Amino acid sequence: MNTILHHLSMLVQMSGMANLSLGNVIMMAVSLTLVYLAIFKGFEPLLLLPIGFGAFLANLPLSNVIGPDGLLTLIYNVGVSTEVLPTMMFMVIGALTDFGPLLANPTTFLMGAAAQFGVFAALLIATALGFNLAEAGAIGIIGGADGPTAIFTASKLAPHLLGPIAVAAYTYMSLVPLIQPPIMRLMTTKKERATVMKQLRPVSKRERIIFPIAIAIITALLLPQAIALIGTMMLGNIIRESGVTERLSKTLQNEMCNIVTILLAASVGATMEASNFLSLSTLKIVALGLVAFGFSTFGGMLLGKLFYILSGGKVNPLIGSAGVSAVPMAARVSQTEGQRENRHNFLLMHAMGPNVAGVLGTAMAAGVLISLLK
Repeated sequence: MNTILHHLSMLVQMSGMANLSLGNVIMMAVSLTLVYLAIFKGFEPLLLLPIGFGAFLANLPLSNVIGPDGLLTLIYNVGVSTEVLPTMMFMVIGALTDFGPLLANPTTFLMGAAAQFGVFAALLIATALGFNLAEAGAIGIIGGADGPTAIFTASKLAPHLLGPIAVAAYTYMSLVPLIQPPIMRLMTTKKERATVMKQLRPVSKRERIIFPIAIAIITALLLPQAIALIGTMMLGNIIRESGVTERLSKTLQNEMCNIVTILLAASVGATMEASNFLSLSTLKIVALGLVAFGFSTFGGMLLGKLFYILSGGKVNPLIGSAGVSAVPMAARVSQTEGQRENRHNFLLMHAMGPNVAGVLGTAMAAGVLISLLK
């Protein structure tokens, strides 16, 4: 009888119920909230759903998807820590990106650069809140509104903060239509928002092919730490624009995009263990992410207003807000706000210039931070 009771006691001690902690319960609730927002509210579902469920699996008691031999840990160690998955995602982004609007109006590249203001503003605030410089740099990159870049930078500078940084980045990206409009309306007049811009010029195939080659060379010469991101993005883009590799382009835009998204998001979600995630620093990161997004929108809008003045009222300052690299969501917000004031206003293609410039700007900002802080 004693032997039976002993074995029953051991069985109970080995069960998930006996090893369930309050932290596990809280994190399972947090992860299922992300799943809910993805499924029922449409907040970045392709990313928040696998992130949320990866976090849910990681916080199940005695979960063996994490740890030295855990599937998601192995994917993270092989794919994220080694930069493979983030850089592959940039190859996908390159194949999905049309740089035509930027080439048609190269001055909008400056708006993409101005929108990185939030990255460095958040970095300074993070250091004031007690984070070291490397951690502050990883947190600041949330302001670039680019998930893969945030993951890449965090894995380099502060891997222990990767979970909250990734969640903050993707959550705020999905909330761009809520975060940006109040700032855009506050910084502009009705007349400025109603400004109609003239149609962009056509961009030749030659320009489209030269652009990724030129950007790769410039990046390698000036900021080699960013070549892993920008170089792979340019590879994906020249595959798209060459016109002779349609099958490869479709593979990047579809099958590879889906595979990399699942592996990257689920393995990053699995880093959100209760022991890592439930801390005051997580709350600070979430708050700083919002601050970074706000300052990035402010920086882009400020330059947009300057362009409006210098052009004699021919540039709609709303397109400056699209300098954050939430493609194409931020450009759509510019379009929506412009049409709110003037139904004949079509800003989408104009806003796509600073929008794709923001992707490059954030990758370059990441290169600067990694070069200085790693």
